[in-house]
Amino acid sequence: MNSLLLTGGRVVDPANKFDAIADVLIVDGKITAVGPKLAAPAGVATLDCTGKVVSPGLIDLHVHLREPGQTAKENVATGTAAAARGGFTSVVCMPNTSPSIDSAGTVALIRERAEREGSVNVFVTGAITKGIAGEELAPIGGLKKAGVVAITDDGHCIQNNDLMRRACEYAKMFDLPVMDHCQDYSLVTDGVMHEGYWNVVLGLRGWPSAGEEMIVARNILMAELTGAKIHCQHLSAAGSVKLIRDAKKRGVSISGEACPHHFTLTDAAVAGSEKFWSKDGQSLAATQGAALPQWPAYDTNFKMNPPLRSAADREAILEGLADGTIEVLCSDHAPHCDYEKEVEFDYAPFGITGLEVELAWSLMQLVHSKRLTLADMIAKYTVNPARLLNLPKGTLSVGADGDVTVFDPEQEWVPAVSESASKSKNNPFFGWKLKGRAVATVVGGKVAWRL
Repeated sequence: MNSLLLTGGRVVDPANKFDAIADVLIVDGKITAVGPKLAAPAGVATLDCTGKVVSPGLIDLHVHLREPGQTAKENVATGTAAAARGGFTSVVCMPNTSPSIDSAGTVALIRERAEREGSVNVFVTGAITKGIAGEELAPIGGLKKAGVVAITDDGHCIQNNDLMRRACEYAKMFDLPVMDHCQDYSLVTDGVMHEGYWNVVLGLRGWPSAGEEMIVARNILMAELTGAKIHCQHLSAAGSVKLIRDAKKRGVSISGEACPHHFTLTDAAVAGSEKFWSKDGQSLAATQGAALPQWPAYDTNFKMNPPLRSAADREAILEGLADGTIEVLCSDHAPHCDYEKEVEFDYAPFGITGLEVELAWSLMQLVHSKRLTLADMIAKYTVNPARLLNLPKGTLSVGADGDVTVFDPEQEWVPAVSESASKSKNNPFFGWKLKGRAVATVVGGKVAWRL
């Protein structure tokens, strides 16, 4: 069945500025009606959503599915299953696979695999450069024809500014957004955590905020020069937020995204739970309502790229989300095998998983803390990413695809390793008390997952 009537929920659709108790009717995979007390046609199942929020299907535009070539970490089936458990009806997968997604054939492989094995919609990004090596442009026109929705070398950053300029010019010709992992290698060098107080205390090599800010500034200039739409991925630094805020005021086609780990945690987390509590625990305690779980110093699940930064940087990200400078929320879901993370901090890979907990953290840090309205937060997971990538998603308009997320913003729960659908468990939030949880994920009128 791809027809369903969702009844009695609080329907929040930012694309149409709709927020009211209503029913949503999906027939043959499409939104047919939104309104009070709708009648279910013969043979159409009903899902009672009383006391829950019903929104357009959530979109995560920054996900690593690891297929092809890295399927010990994740694959299309497990990654999309994790997305469904988190309330996401669409994910956008990154091209840093093996081989990288720099040819039409690899795009076709992933789209076919997603059609056959995916629990949710999968949109594909293509690499900017061949092998994401930053040396020679990938066939951008061919990738567009194959169906990519954006180009990015995520996980890597093009250091050659002339090459980046040419990529932006081609992307504009083909109406493709350029998504950029902002990292100046000459400044970051071999840093493994934020450069500040805690990296000195812990004896770990520092990663300065300027390593991100330098490329954000470069991208603003490139957007002005070429007219391309450039999107800065996983922002972590206060200076980056300020640069984008000022550029947007000038009308530059620049945008940015933020991940829950960057607006929830700080670099003090690497020093362990006891130090984190004494250094920056107050804001977390207010949303947790309980003592933080325990973790040791040098826990590699707190190692990510870009790194967790200072309390001031965290506050700047929150302010950027609140004032609209940062338009998109996402997870940067980056699975790794247990044995890869179970090494010294210096040698562990960067990245954490996040699809299953990001909705809860966004609700806790943004909505329950009253920094954003519920509609504003939902917009950053629906209409905003859909608009950025020109996706026919993110709305409950009549005729739109029947993708719907149902969640309970007040439900308290504790994520457990045993309940995760992902192949990888490199998430520091297992065992934390969270508030807000998806209870049903509907894709094309079919229930992809239900609590």
